[in-house]
Amino acid sequence: MNANNPEVTAAAVSTVGDDVLLILPVRNLVLFPGVVMPLTVGRKGSVEAAQEAARSDRPLGLLLQKDASIDDPGPDDLYRVGTVASVLRFVSAQDGAHHLVCQGEERFRVLDFIPGHPYLLARVERLPAAPETGVDAEARVLSLRQQALQALELLPQTPAELVHAIQSTPTGSALADLIISYMDLKPEEKQQILELMDLPQRLMRVSELLARRIEVLRISRDISQQTREKLDERQREFVLREQLKTIQKELGEADDQAAEVQEIAEAIAKAGMPEEVEQHARKELKRLERMPEASGEYPMLRTYLDWLTELPWSVASTDSLDIPAARKVLDEDHWGLDKIKRRILEHLAVRKLSPEGKSPILCFVGPPGVGKTSLGQSIARAMGRKFLRVSLGGVHDEAEIRGHRRTYVGALPGNIIQAIRRAGTRNPVLMLDEMDKLGQGFHGDPSSALLEVLDPEQNNSFRDNYLAVPFDLSQVMFIATANVLDNIPGPLRDRMEVIELPGYTQEDKLQIARRYLIDRQLKACGLSAEQVELTDAAIGVIIDGYTREAGCRNLEREIGAVLRHVAVRVAEGQTGLQRIDADDVPAILGARKFDSELAMRTAMPGVATGLAWTPVGGDILFIEASRVPGNGKLILTGQLGDVMKESVQAALSLLKARADTLGLAADSFDKHDIHVHVPAGAIPKDGPSAGVAMFVALHSLHSGRCVRADTAMTGEISLRGLVLPVGGIKEKIVAAHRAGIRRVMLPARNKKDYDDIPASAREHLEFVWLENVDQALGAVFDCAEQADALAADGG
Repeated sequence: MNANNPEVTAAAVSTVGDDVLLILPVRNLVLFPGVVMPLTVGRKGSVEAAQEAARSDRPLGLLLQKDASIDDPGPDDLYRVGTVASVLRFVSAQDGAHHLVCQGEERFRVLDFIPGHPYLLARVERLPAAPETGVDAEARVLSLRQQALQALELLPQTPAELVHAIQSTPTGSALADLIISYMDLKPEEKQQILELMDLPQRLMRVSELLARRIEVLRISRDISQQTREKLDERQREFVLREQLKTIQKELGEADDQAAEVQEIAEAIAKAGMPEEVEQHARKELKRLERMPEASGEYPMLRTYLDWLTELPWSVASTDSLDIPAARKVLDEDHWGLDKIKRRILEHLAVRKLSPEGKSPILCFVGPPGVGKTSLGQSIARAMGRKFLRVSLGGVHDEAEIRGHRRTYVGALPGNIIQAIRRAGTRNPVLMLDEMDKLGQGFHGDPSSALLEVLDPEQNNSFRDNYLAVPFDLSQVMFIATANVLDNIPGPLRDRMEVIELPGYTQEDKLQIARRYLIDRQLKACGLSAEQVELTDAAIGVIIDGYTREAGCRNLEREIGAVLRHVAVRVAEGQTGLQRIDADDVPAILGARKFDSELAMRTAMPGVATGLAWTPVGGDILFIEASRVPGNGKLILTGQLGDVMKESVQAALSLLKARADTLGLAADSFDKHDIHVHVPAGAIPKDGPSAGVAMFVALHSLHSGRCVRADTAMTGEISLRGLVLPVGGIKEKIVAAHRAGIRRVMLPARNKKDYDDIPASAREHLEFVWLENVDQALGAVFDCAEQADALAADGG
C-alpha cells in the first residue's frame, strides 16, 4: 500500500451498537487490520462523521468505492467487505482540510444498510482472524517472512522500522496484511486480498505477488548496476586516457589523436589554400585538438577537415594549347560539327594568347544522340584536362548544387565541389548534363543555385554551404547540355553561350557508322573487321527503313543487332568473311519499320506537306483538308494546339478574302463544312509554322489543283498574306532531306539561317524563298512537274 494521503470521501454516523458501524467510503485506498494509515476527508458529510467518531470514541467502517470518480457514493457503489478502524487522531488544518490517523482492527462484511440517516449506516458482521495452528501454517509464515525480508534487501534505503515490524509480527494473518498494505498494487487487487478469508489461500496469494515483485526488483537492480558499471567504465577510461596523455607528454611521446592532428596540420600546409581558407582550417584544427575523441562532434569535424585538405586548391592541369593537335583530336572523335569545333579551337587560341582569361560557359543544345556528351569528352582530351560529368536530370534540391550545412547529420558538399575533388584539379572540364531536366521542389530551386556557378564574374568565390569558405571555379570549363532550350530559365540561359547541334543527314549517319559505330559494335560483339563486312547499301537500308531520329543511338543499336546475328554464325563454326548487303537486312531485322514519306503522298487536291520542329529533331507534317455539304463550319482534328488552330483560322480567312482574286467560288465556303486534319493524331502539335501549308492545302481543296509531292513548306502567315519567319530551320531542312524532299519553300526572312544548314542538305535541295502566299501558290501548283516527279519515284 502506498503511504500517500489520498483524498477520502466520507459519510459517517456515530455507531448505535457493536453490530452497527458508521461507514466511511474511501477511494484508491484499502486499510488492512493492524496497519496505521493517515486519511484526508474534505466533503461536509465526511467531516461531520469523522468529528463524531473522534468525539464519541467510536470506530469507523472503511469501504472501498467501486468507482473512484463518484463524489457522492451510495450503498451500491461500495464493496461489501471492509476494515473496522479506530480513530487515533483527528486534526483540522487552517486551509479547511481535515486529517485522520486510523488503525485497522479487523475485517467486516456489510449485512445491510440502514436508511433514514444523514450518514451511511450499516449493520455489519465482524470477521475475526482465524486461528493459526500446525506445522504447515508455521512453515508458510516463515517462508513469507523470508520473502519479505528478501524484497526489502532489494529496495534502496529500506526503513529499519519496517524490517523490525516484519521480523516481529507473530501471526501469519497479521504478516500478510502488513506486507500487502505496503506493496504497490491496484486498490482492486488489494480488495481481493482483503476479501480472502481462508488464511492458507491468502498466504499463498500474497507469496505469489511478493515473488513477482522480487523478480521485478531483481531485474531493475541488475539494469541499474549494468548502467552504473558502464558509466564507471567510461569515467575510468576517461581518467586513464588523461593520465596516459600526461605520461606521454612527460616522456615526449605523442598519442594517436596528437598524431592525427599533426597529420592534418601537415595536410593543411601542403594543400596550398588561400590565406583566408587556411586560417579557417587551422582554427577548426585547434577545436579538434581540444575535443575528446569520444565526442559526437569529433568525427564530423574530422570529415570536414578532410574535405578542406583534399580539395585541389592549387593543383591545376596544364592545358595543351597545340591548335593543330586539338583539331586532329576533335576530327578523330566527331564527324561534322564544324561550328562547334571552330568555337573550341577559338577558345584554345585565346587561352594560348591570354592564359589568365576566364573560361567560357558553353551550352550544347540538340536532339538526343547527336553527341553532346561525347563532345565534352573530346574537348577535355583535346585540352589535356580531366573530364567529369554531373547529371542534373531530376535534381530538385538546391543542396545538390550548394551542399548541406555541417549542422545536419550526414551533410556533404554539393555535386560541383564533389566533382572537383574527384577530378583532383581545379580546372577540369565539368559537364552539366541534361540541364533542361532540372526540377523544382520545396527544398529550393537548383537552377537558381547554378546562377553563381555559371557566372564568370562571380564563380571565382563560389561558397558551398558545407565548406563555408570560398572556392575559385573560374578556371573550370563548364559545358552544359540540353535537349530543349526553352526549359532553361532565362537568367541561367543568359549566362551561357548556346551552341545548337542539328540532327544528322543520311550522309552524315553513313560516315558516322563507318568511322565510329561499326568499330565500337565489332568490339562489343567480339568480332573483327576480317570476319564481317557491312556494305554501304546495307547501312543505308538500316538508316532509311529502321531508324527515324536526329541522332545515331538507334542506328548503333540496329547495327549491333546485325553484328550479333553474324556473331551467332561465327560461334557456330562458320569461317570466312560474312558479307551483309541490303537484301540481307530484312531477314535479320525483320520488315521495315518506316516507309518512305514520298510513298504516303497522293496526287489529290487538299493535301500539302509541311515541316515541323520537335525536341528530338525535325519531321515532315502532312496537312489534309476535305469538304462536305454543310453551312461553312470548320472542323479541326489531329490534337492541334491553340496556336495551330489559330493558323488554320487565319489561312481560311485569308483564302476567303482573296477568293475573287484566286478565282474561287465565294459561295462554296458557305455551302460546305471544311475538315482540316493533321495525321499522327495521338501526337500533340502546336506552333504557327504550318500557316503556309494550311493555306496551300485549303486552296488546293477549293481549286481542285494538286500540290507538288516533292515540295515541303514552312512559314507563318498573316492576314495580309505575308509569310513570316519561323524557327528550327536546320532541323526542318535535315528532316526534309532525310524524307526525300526535293524542294523546300521557306520564308525569305529566314535566309539568315541558310549558312547553318548542313552542306549535304543544301546540295540536294532546291530552296524557294517566300515573301507572300502568292509566291507559294505559284511554286506548288505544277501538276505536270508533279507527274514527272512521281514517275521518277516510281509512283
